[in-house]
Amino acid sequence: MQPHTTSTILRSRTAMAAAVTAALAGSILTVPAVSAAAPVGPGEGSCKVAEDPSWSGWSNHEQVGERLAQIERTSGGRVDVEVVGHSSEGRALYSARVGTGDKVLLVTSAIHGNERTGTEALLNILKHLGSAGDAQTRQILNEVTFVAMPMTNPDGGELNRRINVQSWGDTVAEFPQLADAPTAWYHRPNGDGINLPGFDLNRDFNPDLDYVPSAADLPGRQTDAGFFLAPESRAVRDVYVDLRDEKGAVDAYIDLHHMGPCNRITGGEQDGKLINVTLDYPPLGVQDGAAYKAKWPALDQDKSRRYALTVANGMTEKYGSQSKLAAIGRYLHPDEREYAGQGRSAFALNGTGTVLFEVRGQQDDLGQKQQGMFVQSVQTGIQSLIDGLADGTVDQVEGDDFFDLPDYGWDTTND
Repeated sequence: MQPHTTSTILRSRTAMAAAVTAALAGSILTVPAVSAAAPVGPGEGSCKVAEDPSWSGWSNHEQVGERLAQIERTSGGRVDVEVVGHSSEGRALYSARVGTGDKVLLVTSAIHGNERTGTEALLNILKHLGSAGDAQTRQILNEVTFVAMPMTNPDGGELNRRINVQSWGDTVAEFPQLADAPTAWYHRPNGDGINLPGFDLNRDFNPDLDYVPSAADLPGRQTDAGFFLAPESRAVRDVYVDLRDEKGAVDAYIDLHHMGPCNRITGGEQDGKLINVTLDYPPLGVQDGAAYKAKWPALDQDKSRRYALTVANGMTEKYGSQSKLAAIGRYLHPDEREYAGQGRSAFALNGTGTVLFEVRGQQDDLGQKQQGMFVQSVQTGIQSLIDGLADGTVDQVEGDDFFDLPDYGWDTTND
């Protein structure tokens, strides 16, 4: 495994205190400040997208770096920000850490560059964790080590697109052993309507965290593990490995994403409402990933479901079952769905409980009110898992109750 590059921004591992509970309900769980004019969209309650949407209201890579530096500076040593690698185009990949507890939660956002609600939520959480002084908050982060990577795909983010920016030629230059190999199946030569090639980074992970790309494994299939061909996915891998080596295990991992804007809940109290959040456990094929158990005995799908349900329960308790913010369901996950190359699958095969968190609409689809609502949802969901890890309640819920969360379907009236 290649060691990660670490250019420290005032790196410090001093004593911590700060976290997430009662104070989160106040200072964190408010509509976030944005760095520029608010995105223009069709308004709250609609799932129609703007014809020419603006995404200037979301923090770009430079602004993320500035905000992280400010958070670290004003935290008095609580928050430690590092550069843990660089993107294909040379942009810094940041990791921010707060807390000293034995329970470890790693959260990544914007691995798809046009899905950045999680970026804003993580910056808000880190700001709070760096400054809150109440006893309950300090106690929680004595139990939990919280690590956030707010912008995993900055090159894609600058283009407002899903994939990163990386040619196959540059990949072969990095890995000469691939010179005569076919192109990996998840590399896109033209990329998202922009004539720049790149990888879907959320297919580039491998449960063998020491894996070195091999020509014999290419091109692969979508059900297979990925190849760690992109520097961004390798940086996430290295942060995970360093935490595991230091703490013994990474207990939980959340991957923050967006989904389509026009799905409606089917059944239950929220029937017919636009679904705002969906949650998922690792997509590892039939019978809860039975085919993986012999090689990866640490896989615990029930743990991932318990963690996802903890997120859902915390959001419902916070907002009430009738609130739009509690319009939560299961991400579509038929038994045969299999993506071993996703980070959440690779880390789950190593024993981590992993949760996919999807909010409605791409970052630039919807208006300011919905931007604030979805950022708030992400913050509450992360808070719920932090709380559950800290007090042990994540292990007291029934994992099978996850299947009681609502299903959803596409709203054809908006096609």
